[in-house]
Amino acid sequence: MKPLTLSAFTLTSSLGVGLRAHLDALRAGHSGLTRCAFESAQIDTWIGQVPDERLAPVTGTGAGSDCRNNRLAQLALAQDGFQGAVARARERYAAQRIGVFIGTSTSGLLHTELAYRHRDVRTGALPEGFNYAETHNCFSLGRFVQAQLGLNGPAVVVSTACSSSAKVFGSAARMIAAGLCDAAVVGGTDSLCLTTLYGFASLELLSKTPCRPFDSERNGISIGEGAGFALLELARPQEPRGTVQLLGVGESSDAHHMSAPHPEGAGARAAMQQALSSAGMTACDVDYVNLHGTATRSNDAAEDKAVYDLFGTNPACSSTKGATGHLLGASGIAEAVICALALREQFMPGSPHTQLLDPNLRVRYLLNTGAQAPRRVMSNSFGFGGSNCVLLFGLAH
Repeated sequence: MKPLTLSAFTLTSSLGVGLRAHLDALRAGHSGLTRCAFESAQIDTWIGQVPDERLAPVTGTGAGSDCRNNRLAQLALAQDGFQGAVARARERYAAQRIGVFIGTSTSGLLHTELAYRHRDVRTGALPEGFNYAETHNCFSLGRFVQAQLGLNGPAVVVSTACSSSAKVFGSAARMIAAGLCDAAVVGGTDSLCLTTLYGFASLELLSKTPCRPFDSERNGISIGEGAGFALLELARPQEPRGTVQLLGVGESSDAHHMSAPHPEGAGARAAMQQALSSAGMTACDVDYVNLHGTATRSNDAAEDKAVYDLFGTNPACSSTKGATGHLLGASGIAEAVICALALREQFMPGSPHTQLLDPNLRVRYLLNTGAQAPRRVMSNSFGFGGSNCVLLFGLAH
């Protein structure tokens, strides 16, 4: 594939709002995880929650789309000069030539949960002001982002569990290559809700402590929330040195099981190999892998096998979910932005809360953030049902 430049990018999560907050927290090895005190949830677990006071209501013409998910998107879009960068791109290309490709798994599900608390006791009718299409429906997020940025080109919302906001990079790359748009806003938003918390609790996948990816005592995930976005444009022949670029995308669907990963990591390895091939690279070209690393016994073991079989111990590896929590549908964009930061600022993030590495896992795993200078980094996102996506990023030179 032809390289695509990340002209602008931003991230909001429990670690903070905007790139500077994330850079400082990642370098210091901080975590945004706290004990669960979300809504009415009575679950003994830790979560990565964005403080409620940071989530201003959606007002004005977009008031009908007000929900936690869109509030998160609104907050993220306002950071790091992102809206200004899109506005300048809109002047270059026109609003109808910029696509919007967004990932989510929960969308505005919390808004529906809250509405059900206020059903009419006689008829069961939902509150009069409840607007499913603009809040809960998955495409409500894509429509909201389009409206916020003044765009009216192609728009797609992908919902493939934890690979959702990684797969949007592939969708955007294909649409740009086909000439259907000249640039694209990619990203994703996922917000905490009771269905997600109780659903993962019922699967016995929630940790009672902050999650510990690749730790010998790992016992489950910590759910988080957040929003991130990037502006993709075709790379220019003389791109400034040090510019972050998307070099390759790999996707696979092993369909091994509804929730468990393929034990041999077959689909994960296929996606990683495809990402390398699409960039015209080999395994020895990658300096760092941001693992999917959910901190469950089976997921980390399967990913370790896939990564080790392909790379050996050549690249450094870590999972940043101990810092942000597992953002589910927004984890792909969150970790893509972290990879972009690692390239731009020349560091490799460590793994907060991981203490004693599982001796049965073989990749070269980083416990602490280091000042290494990566040139090419890979980001893994593996979703329920075997929906896998791998992104490869590098620096222009």
